[in-house]
Amino acid sequence: MNKDSKIYIAGHKGMAGSAILRKLQSLGYNNFILKTSKELDLRNQQLVTDLFALEKPEYVFLAAAKVGGIVANNTYRADFLYDNLQIQNNIIHASFINNVKKLLFLGSSCIYPKMAPHPIKEDYLLTGPLEPTNEPYAIAKIAGLKLCDAYRDQYGCNYISAMPTNLYGINDNYHPEHSHVLPALIRRFHEARINKAAAVTIWGSGSPLREFMYADDLADACVYLMNNYDENGVINIGTGEEVSIKELALLIKDIVGYNGEIQFDTSKPDGTPRKLLDVSKLHSKGWKHSTHLKEGIKMAYENFLTTNFAER
Repeated sequence: MNKDSKIYIAGHKGMAGSAILRKLQSLGYNNFILKTSKELDLRNQQLVTDLFALEKPEYVFLAAAKVGGIVANNTYRADFLYDNLQIQNNIIHASFINNVKKLLFLGSSCIYPKMAPHPIKEDYLLTGPLEPTNEPYAIAKIAGLKLCDAYRDQYGCNYISAMPTNLYGINDNYHPEHSHVLPALIRRFHEARINKAAAVTIWGSGSPLREFMYADDLADACVYLMNNYDENGVINIGTGEEVSIKELALLIKDIVGYNGEIQFDTSKPDGTPRKLLDVSKLHSKGWKHSTHLKEGIKMAYENFLTTNFAER
């Protein structure tokens, strides 16, 4: 990409998309196509077709998606499948019709089988059943990366697919029902501190292992891949490091400054027991993350305090 290349970031208001925009701006890129969901419904094929015909983007970062945590994924199964299929189908096809030079599709680590060996290699895709609670979202993301491969195979399109691990950071979603585990814990520990609650209850046993990446590290990886990577299939983006939910909770408790107890409700599901990506392929391409978990959570909490007008 040249500094004045016309770049469309789909989902630039979301956590991943806004991080990509910040990274590109910091590097001197200056020619962006940016539309909010209110300005452009990406599920509407005609509206997307019209945008691409008018603007003619050269590069596309497809970071737009309907996202949520385990409760939202399991509750709104039809919405997660339909909306995500529509969004990615419309953007990928419009990119083909309008001769986009390169497209990066952002998926999710939930595309891999629930009981895949660890760390999870790219080759493990479609080798076993998915985690049932987020299967619709995972199916949509698998369809998106396969669509990118199909356009590459049939038409020679330079479309690449990157699968990030669990993300957190600036512009995260802190909704009490629809957020992922890390931002949900930030909010709950913060509110427990403000309300002087005696204990915070966390779903499950606390034993599942998870990998977390600061969103600005993801953005750095995406820009790096857009400029240096041109292969079909999938490439994982992650830290290669994991932490238990219990360890994560203790870390967030400390950062937020909550002094009460932590209780684990073992009657609630744990979800996938472990989810760690193998990032050796990414490392071999010359990129590695730079933000450590404690440092990243501190920055995320500061952003939470600022954007949610939370009491200090």
